[in-house]
Amino acid sequence: MSKRVLTPVPLTAERFAPYGDVIQTVGTSDKTMNDARFDRFDDLAKVDIESSDGGHVSISIVKSKTPTTLPHQFDLVERHPMGSQAFIPLSVFVFAVVVAPAGESVDAKDLRAFVSNGSQGINYHRGVWHMPLIATIEGSRFLVVDRAPGEGNVEEVILDQPVILQAF
Repeated sequence: MSKRVLTPVPLTAERFAPYGDVIQTVGTSDKTMNDARFDRFDDLAKVDIESSDGGHVSISIVKSKTPTTLPHQFDLVERHPMGSQAFIPLSVFVFAVVVAPAGESVDAKDLRAFVSNGSQGINYHRGVWHMPLIATIEGSRFLVVDRAPGEGNVEEVILDQPVILQAF
């Protein structure tokens, strides 16, 4: 069985738009707060949560216990049909994301890989297929904004062929 090889390209808002939002501050803002001691950057991502069953927006922090070495082979992707999911690094470090368009099914040929510049976060749109979160440095921490409770909001699929995420 052949393997699909993905080489990440730089993460930009335009490239990532079909899959979600890039969370970053660029330049200065025309909004300030606290006696103009802070620039304020609003609406950097759309939080989209299904709440009819009691679901709510949750803010969490996750910390990498085991770094992933690259290249990395995987065959599992997941999606969250009941809400968006954001990952914002709490320090400067580069990380990769692998995504495919939202839909009822996913094919390895539809996967795309992006690499952050170290200070960008991402917000997956509801239903977008993605590789589970990885970090290449132990102790990497992300602020996570997603739906709670998580039960029923994760669908996993084993791909028809293994995929290799190249080093970046």
